[in-house]
Amino acid sequence: MPVLEYKEVTKRYGGLTALDGVSLTVEPGRIVGLLGPNGSGKTTLLKLACGLLTPTSGEILVCSQAPGSPASHAQVSYLPERMAVPDWMTAKQLVHFYQDFYGDFRQDVAWQMLSDLNIDPALRVREMSKGTREKVQLILVMSRAAMLYLLDEPIGGVDPATRDYILSTIIANYNPEAAVVISTHLIADVEKLLDQVIFLKNGQLVLQSEVDQLREEKGMSVDALFREVFKC
Repeated sequence: MPVLEYKEVTKRYGGLTALDGVSLTVEPGRIVGLLGPNGSGKTTLLKLACGLLTPTSGEILVCSQAPGSPASHAQVSYLPERMAVPDWMTAKQLVHFYQDFYGDFRQDVAWQMLSDLNIDPALRVREMSKGTREKVQLILVMSRAAMLYLLDEPIGGVDPATRDYILSTIIANYNPEAAVVISTHLIADVEKLLDQVIFLKNGQLVLQSEVDQLREEKGMSVDALFREVFKC
């Protein structure tokens, strides 16, 4: 059973079409790169899966449930592009807050990642650097035992060493029966993680393919193919 399904999904904002008849499936156990230039519809696609937006037409299913229902919310762990936690809270308070709010939150995993990244649990969000805030938010998201992880630019604001740790953390901490969808512009950094890629352009699905199949058929990396498909 697919973890995520889009069936002819269109999303319009007034006269602007953000997604145009998109159909795709994401299977369990897959790490999928959601790739496309700015304005291609990546964030809209992720927000629709979370139930934060409603499609203009078409159908979306998360573990066979409509997005936004209590059942689907319990299956999805979402990392937004912008910070979405109260800035007065400490890292410790956030861990306890997530523990209370999500039945699948693994507090031991969160503490271990905070320790690995030398983040003081007593530090308030407003006192953190941009990179540290992003690390804390990702720790909270990946400490859940969800069925679908939706990560919008998870490594955009951190240094290369931390980036490597975050990517290894994504691999180590998600449920093997779950799926991960990563929206990013840093394709070369995440390519080694990916089982599959989805290319979006102007709200339309350009490509959905297995990474190994792409390399075999095209004779190039995902990063090189992306530059070829989306060259100005």
